[in-house]
Amino acid sequence: MNVQLENQTCKKTAILESTLILIKEHGFHGTPMSQIAKNAGVAAGTIYHYFDSKDELIKELYVYVKDRLAAATLKDDNEKQPYRDRFIDFWVNQCSFFIKHEAFLYFLEQYINSPYAKHFAMSESKLFNSKVKPFIQYGIDNGMIRKMDYELLGPIVHGSIVAAAKFHLSGRHDFTIDRLHGMAEVIWDGIKEQGELRG
Repeated sequence: MNVQLENQTCKKTAILESTLILIKEHGFHGTPMSQIAKNAGVAAGTIYHYFDSKDELIKELYVYVKDRLAAATLKDDNEKQPYRDRFIDFWVNQCSFFIKHEAFLYFLEQYINSPYAKHFAMSESKLFNSKVKPFIQYGIDNGMIRKMDYELLGPIVHGSIVAAAKFHLSGRHDFTIDRLHGMAEVIWDGIKEQGELRG
């Protein structure tokens, strides 16, 4: 990567990260492009070099967030391990990511419940779609997870992760990695195929 391209990439990332922080503090409507540029340390006109509009910025930010989430979720995944153990790591990694990156969780929650999710329904992280969804589908197809439509199972798994992360972030409980593993095991026991041992 040459220096010029590297600088452009850094500026674009700074804009995306700036937007995340401001949306967490002020929401979509309370986050103007001018404030995003100022917070990112770039000139007001520079932001339009990367994004044609605020809508385009939000759409690309969603993909950026899902890319980061996918990478963290499958960090150090080892296909040689039992599927059960891989699922536990999958759950703990994703929950830990949300706990460490509260703005990412807040953004996804807002995005999913906003018109953006409907208007940009085709805009999705290729990494998430090619790695995270197939991971769960693999468990279903190979008899480790009980037979269930992914669109039904996904919210069960994701919902438990989000609930645990929010509980931790609220300050009501400080979840250690060991306790996160314990919760992940409970979720696993609830979705595993009957008779499945350690996959």
